[in-house]
Amino acid sequence: MTSTFLDFDPVTLTFNSAHYIGGQAYSAPTAEDEIAVVRPSDGQFLASIPDASKETVDFAVSNSIEALRISGWGTRSPRERGRILLRWASLIDRDVENLAKLEAVSSTRPVYAAFSDDVPFTAEAIRFFAEMADKLGGDVAATRTNSLGLIATEPYGVIGAITPWNFPLSMASWKCGPALAAGNAVVLKPSEMTPFSTVRLAELAIEAGIPPGIFNVIHGRGQTAGASLVRHPDVSKVSFTGSTRTGAAIMRDIAEHGVKPVTLELGGKSPQLVFEHVPNLAHAAKCIVRGFTSNGGQACVAGTRLIVHERIAGPLIQAVTALLEPIKAGVTWDSRTTYSPIISQAQASRIDFLVSKSRDEGAEVLHGGGFFEGTGKGFYHRPTLLGNVTETNTAVVEEIFGPVLTVQTFEEEEEGIALAGHPIYGLAAGIHTSDIGQALRATRGIAAGTIWVNRYGRSGDMIIPTGGFKRSGVGKDLGRQAMEACMRQKSILIDFDAIEEDANDV
Repeated sequence: MTSTFLDFDPVTLTFNSAHYIGGQAYSAPTAEDEIAVVRPSDGQFLASIPDASKETVDFAVSNSIEALRISGWGTRSPRERGRILLRWASLIDRDVENLAKLEAVSSTRPVYAAFSDDVPFTAEAIRFFAEMADKLGGDVAATRTNSLGLIATEPYGVIGAITPWNFPLSMASWKCGPALAAGNAVVLKPSEMTPFSTVRLAELAIEAGIPPGIFNVIHGRGQTAGASLVRHPDVSKVSFTGSTRTGAAIMRDIAEHGVKPVTLELGGKSPQLVFEHVPNLAHAAKCIVRGFTSNGGQACVAGTRLIVHERIAGPLIQAVTALLEPIKAGVTWDSRTTYSPIISQAQASRIDFLVSKSRDEGAEVLHGGGFFEGTGKGFYHRPTLLGNVTETNTAVVEEIFGPVLTVQTFEEEEEGIALAGHPIYGLAAGIHTSDIGQALRATRGIAAGTIWVNRYGRSGDMIIPTGGFKRSGVGKDLGRQAMEACMRQKSILIDFDAIEEDANDV
């Protein structure tokens, strides 16, 4: 159920399009290139943002270093940091309507989805890490009896974060929550296509009591502002969510310009493996449809490869197709919209090209294909089902990042598990079966960082980390592991005998 109070005219929306550094809007003293932000719902110009120069990135990082020094954020009581972050989460909840509209206007997120899911998720992620602030720390090591071994933890300092356009607020919370709770400062570059909700998040951080400069936001393109942030010698760690190609470029930059730790959540080509004894065919069909159409298929964990036992393939495809039929496209500022536009004309064209290429390679369109009619200048690709595909078909191999599902069938369990594997990606997988032994064998046999059984998609359980195998990434977001990744360990060994000898000498 939706509420029309969320409907809005994008022309009337106000937002801050400047960098946000030191707790205020920042304009560089020298002119910076401008980037046009376009609304994917109708292809119209929304606003311009600056492309941060190297000098602006330098200023943002140095401002964060000075903020750490002046505020003592990294050395404050963890409980105090936690209390401030809890206030931040409450302010996010309070600002839910405004944040939802800012999220919807330039992104692919329908306003009601942002209101009911994205903003509450963002607040809850911040709250989760706030409550963890004083729960993780060092350890006492087992050493010989006349010495004391300590493993102390401390923040890195300034963490450079880069977030994608598909879930701007949620991804910002993944980066900022654990980093700030651990005592770091964050300089965050949101996607140049979806910048405005992140700036509002930073404004609320100041209102909550996070010291100015501890959370700075810079705008810009990945190859300019992003590269300068990654290469900056005073950025002690980098956290990135986005494409595998960009993740590889970040790793090269780090190797060439100074080694530092990195967390990368990258691309995926995730399977939804359905065995013959599926507990509920209708439920499985709903999971499959949500898995590849949610956010218009624009999610790293999208389940875009259906691998189904040949005996139930027909009924399952029929059930999936029936669920796809009523899907309608609409603008993100209409609260009735449930199906997302594609983020840009370039991405929409790429999806269409890859589908055409797959058809040329022998794929059969079982449903959809092409774009919705009568949607004006927006970018709306129809949910598309492709059958008769081989393991080498483009739609099976490449991450399309759109609402395209391939269908492959199998006869034996081992064959299905083998098909579920992917030569490049290993981000997530879904398994549908009523046989617990079969489910466990499949979870062990599939190389993926996250595996869901009889469901597809994340829950509100922030304690469960996310992150991929193979070229789907390095490290984890969410969970205890994300917090630990924002702290470095220092080994300390104290020798009692030396202290006693020195005391006797005196």
